Amino acid sequence: MIPFALQYIIVLISTLVLSAVATPIVRFISFQIGAVDNPNARRINKVPMPTAGGLAVFIAFAVSVLGFLPGIIQHLTIDESYFDYVLPLVIAGGLVIVTGLIDDIKELKPLPKMCGILIAAIIIWVWTDFRFDDFKIPFGGPLLHFPSWLSFVLTVLWIVAITNAVNLIDGLDGLVSGVSIISLTTMGIVSYFFLHDSDIFLPLTIFILVVAIAGFLPYNYHPAIIYLGDTGALFIGFMIGVLSLQGLKNSTAVAVVTPMIILGVPITDTVVAIIRRSLSGKKIYEADRMHLHHRLLFMGLTHRGTVLVIYAISFIFSLISLLLNVSSRLGGVLLMVFLLLGVLILSEMIGIFGENRTPLLNALRFIGNSSYRQEAIAKWKSRRLK
Repeated sequence: MIPFALQYIIVLISTLVLSAVATPIVRFISFQIGAVDNPNARRINKVPMPTAGGLAVFIAFAVSVLGFLPGIIQHLTIDESYFDYVLPLVIAGGLVIVTGLIDDIKELKPLPKMCGILIAAIIIWVWTDFRFDDFKIPFGGPLLHFPSWLSFVLTVLWIVAITNAVNLIDGLDGLVSGVSIISLTTMGIVSYFFLHDSDIFLPLTIFILVVAIAGFLPYNYHPAIIYLGDTGALFIGFMIGVLSLQGLKNSTAVAVVTPMIILGVPITDTVVAIIRRSLSGKKIYEADRMHLHHRLLFMGLTHRGTVLVIYAISFIFSLISLLLNVSSRLGGVLLMVFLLLGVLILSEMIGIFGENRTPLLNALRFIGNSSYRQEAIAKWKSRRLK
């Protein structure tokens, strides 16, 4: 009999091949149904580009977890049915795919698009145990148990927030695909080795999604011949949001912080965007060209160089999340402090908070530059005299 590990590797390879084969077909279909990004002032592409590439990722993922994987898992001594475990994920993910596909074709308004994501998130809360029902305050805090109504609100809020955060960074060829592969791979490693009472089904599902995205990435990497579109970006963001809930409700404090660090790139970009727009008096959902990838391009990096830099940042976040799981409490606190400082300094250096909003850099200049310090003190005294 073939060992389970070898059977699983065969499933991973089959999923990768299926995604790679499905992508050109989906590319052709995208042109036929009008799921195309035409160039405009906010677009990076200079020619019409087929979207809905996420449909290929979903097809490979769904076929694998509903068809291939249940057949090999049934031989294990596990009471729970994997098919029953994963079916609600596929149904909810399919609803997100449909929502994104309609948006790629007709450009939905924010409200109906949000409704599709909300309904999918509710399906997850009702039919799965991916729920935000417990939360351990990190670094010595108590374990909080939420009532059902609060668990519902927090679960839906987390899934919707992560879905939109991932969708928000989808601005360059291969950006979401690569960052998602890095984040999900780290999440799979953490769930297998570090989460207490974690079900083996979780890492198995995560790595299937990783290879489904990996099969699509060569077509999506710069210069791309197909985009994920909202079809893919929303689906991948939704799945990341759902799968990361297992860590958030874990009784280990470090496990609570880990998914937030793993998703550092989309979460940081979203939080900074909200702060920036609020300080500028804009609506928090109002689009701009001040995201991380926009700022790196503005600094003179090439398209591919910008993507690689963000991959590197995502990898650093993931490495820190792994270190956090093997460090002491003091080491974990120091890691978090230096991570926060690093994020703030990087954000100010590349200007994603907005022009002249660099309080931390100004403080460092005040400490390390005597001329700047004297000038700042003189300005402060002049204001006091007025």
